[in-house]
Amino acid sequence: MAARTTRRAPGKLMVAGEYAVLEPGRPAVVVAVDRYVTVTVTAAEDADVVIGSDLLDHELRLRRGGQGLEALSGQDPALVRGVLAHVVSAVETIEELRTERRLGLAPVRLSIRSDLHRGGVKTGLGSSAAVTVATLRALADHYGMRLSAEDRFRLALLATVRVDPGPSGADLAAATWRGWVSYRSPDRRGLLNDLHRHGVAHTLERPWTECAVRPLPPPTGLALHVGWSGSAASTTALVADLATRPGWQGVPRARFLDDSEQCVSVVERALRGDEPSALLDAVRTARGLLARLDEETSLGIVTEPLRRLCEVAESCGAAAKPSGAGGGDCGIALLPAHRSPALLRLRWTAAGITPLPLEATSGATAGPSSGPGSGREDPPLSDVSPSLRGHTR
Repeated sequence: MAARTTRRAPGKLMVAGEYAVLEPGRPAVVVAVDRYVTVTVTAAEDADVVIGSDLLDHELRLRRGGQGLEALSGQDPALVRGVLAHVVSAVETIEELRTERRLGLAPVRLSIRSDLHRGGVKTGLGSSAAVTVATLRALADHYGMRLSAEDRFRLALLATVRVDPGPSGADLAAATWRGWVSYRSPDRRGLLNDLHRHGVAHTLERPWTECAVRPLPPPTGLALHVGWSGSAASTTALVADLATRPGWQGVPRARFLDDSEQCVSVVERALRGDEPSALLDAVRTARGLLARLDEETSLGIVTEPLRRLCEVAESCGAAAKPSGAGGGDCGIALLPAHRSPALLRLRWTAAGITPLPLEATSGATAGPSSGPGSGREDPPLSDVSPSLRGHTR
């Protein structure tokens, strides 16, 4: 076991396929960006598990119990299933896998640092996914477990569905494979049922129908720019609210899902075929689909700041759209190389939009670690599985 293990995972932005990707088998394109959550694991002495974060003013000390990790006396139990829920679930998932495989556990301390917030406020870059992926990777490598990218992704999604089976997992795929990624989600409630009935190891190893992850080449001749609307949004609340809206039923819902799939297919073909004009058109189509969904459901996807963000970017020659569930957070713009990024940033700032200095990460991640405790960057992955569809062991 390593004395100290540090791993990090990037944030993400949705390019196309928002809301539709929540349906098992429906596609989205997502891109990882160069803001990270970093997790360091060392030995603990005063509890089974100790978790510290730069977003908290004190550490949380936990013990292993029959129902998972529990706060020690004098600690705030609300943090376990609240602010730290994804971290706790990631730790529990790895520990349950080790227990099922009759491997030992040790007292561990996790120290977490996030670059995905501004002044403690999330910016919509997938911080929950990034911390889940980084925690799983750091803890697994600390124990000397040699896990493939597929295994790490699957474990991250299992940890996530235990907190909430609603999210698609697209942000987990981006945090695992990095770069530009095509993603189709599995049936997360089915995974949760399997977890309850059969445990982590069985659910990890069985085929996940409808799930697929395929890395995509980055666009050429186009630069990704990101603007922050100035307010955070709750993806969980928006998704839950959508299910109650009359406009998300019957024919409108089916039409949205089909139109979104067609749009994502165009995005994928444009990236693979190096067709920047087609990609710009598809991003504009994706924006139109979100606007139509917003009109039909009155969900509040396209806020006034996000509308300004898109219109200003379009006036500078970019194709722009809200990224993710909307309601706040970020928007993206793809700007042709011959257009001025300085002008875009200047006009965004004048319109009350905060330009974020982000870039897409390279499309590589690590395979099994280069050694327990290694603090080096994840080496490029040369053998990414092109698809998780029908994966068996």
